[in-house]
Amino acid sequence: MNYLKMKGKIALVTGGAQGIGESIVRALTEAGAVVAMLDHNAAKLNSLVNELKSQGCNVEAFLVDVSDSKAVNTVVDLIECNIGPIDILINVAGVLRMGLISSLSDQDWEKTFAVNSRGVFNVSRSVSKYMIPRQKGSIVVVGSNAAKVPRISMAAYAASKAAATMFTKCLGLELAQYNIRCNIVSPGSTDTEMQWSLWKDENGARAVIAGTPEAFKIGIPLKKIAAPSDIADAVLFLASDRANHITMLDLCVDGGATLGV
Repeated sequence: MNYLKMKGKIALVTGGAQGIGESIVRALTEAGAVVAMLDHNAAKLNSLVNELKSQGCNVEAFLVDVSDSKAVNTVVDLIECNIGPIDILINVAGVLRMGLISSLSDQDWEKTFAVNSRGVFNVSRSVSKYMIPRQKGSIVVVGSNAAKVPRISMAAYAASKAAATMFTKCLGLELAQYNIRCNIVSPGSTDTEMQWSLWKDENGARAVIAGTPEAFKIGIPLKKIAAPSDIADAVLFLASDRANHITMLDLCVDGGATLGV
């Protein structure tokens, strides 16, 4: 993705220590960006940043819970002061709590929204305050195709991602006058730990691709699960100057699983 010309740009990535976030961090560093990684998992965060630094990448790690607005503001201030002006924000941090609505706990509902929705609000608000006077910037939120169609046992996750999606579109409308673009990339089933946690056995991938009629879930027309790099490619495009006239877009990257809805 070097053609995207991100050399020297400063990017902040939440949830950057694993899964899709990790793939985005790697893609950004490969494209020449300076990356500030935020995550709540200290072990994975430190392991990744040490690996990337040993390869000569310009990355820094920050241990933070995105649902804590004060902690977010502190870290964003620190990045702006010590690393430089944030050009790109990628919101990836997310949690998945499964359960039928009738048995879903208050804690599972609240935790899901705290990270998936409030976390996006906290970080986007904090970063955009710096972007506005500079009259430039790009924000990309990693949503989910679950925000587009109902899913059994995924009400909290789907609703929180739908909230984050509409928030991002509203943000994009408000920030357009400042030349700040805000877009969403909505993955479907992707080869990450979150996806693996849904599989009952070694045939999990095959079942996802085939679909589950009894759960009203179709399969994947392209007959494959996405690699994290597939999502990263879409995110980097929307974050880059190549998408200079694109804002408030929700780009679904799911192999056709939601039939273009």
